[in-house]
Amino acid sequence: MMQTCPLCASPDTGVYHRENERTYLRCGHCTLVFVPAGQHLSAAEEKAVYDCHENRPDDPGYRRFLGRLFTPLVARLPPAAQGLDFGSGPGPTLSLMFEEAGHRMTIFDPFYAPDETVWQGRYDFITATEVVEHLAAPGREFERLVAHLKPGGWLGLMTKRVRSREAFAGWHYIRDPTHVAFFSESTFRWLGKRFGLHPCFPADDVVLLQKG
Repeated sequence: MMQTCPLCASPDTGVYHRENERTYLRCGHCTLVFVPAGQHLSAAEEKAVYDCHENRPDDPGYRRFLGRLFTPLVARLPPAAQGLDFGSGPGPTLSLMFEEAGHRMTIFDPFYAPDETVWQGRYDFITATEVVEHLAAPGREFERLVAHLKPGGWLGLMTKRVRSREAFAGWHYIRDPTHVAFFSESTFRWLGKRFGLHPCFPADDVVLLQKG
């Protein structure tokens, strides 16, 4: 099975893993592992999964989880920075945490907050927590996110990273039917070179990329 990579558009892709009815391809150029488009859920099926999520702003455990990205990112921001939470979900919480820290926030979610006017501005920082693994067209989305990031701004991402083929085969993360794109550290380093971003990795599932 061959398919163009949805991140870098390279045709250099091959089978990385197969399980049940899904095939996982790996790009030889940017190292993204991805599920072919023909095996993705429909938009309605995808939203039905998200509707079952029970993430609430008043849940201390959820706030601690988001703190893995919030804590290292907030320490790098200037006062009263303008941020965008991309893929804010049905219970926006990270945006509230940044507002409580004195920053100004806008949210966007294609299902729950589809306000396209957010793309009229540029931001000091953009966050996406447990979002990029859901992207069917990550190359297009990263191009848009970087375009709306100010010079010196930060792109903060939370997603679990691919470690090895052996670990991938037993990984619970790939069994979520809404997860279709899987990034490794080398994928994020490729992204940095492609878009002029400088990556750092403060946690196993967090990457911060600063726009040069």
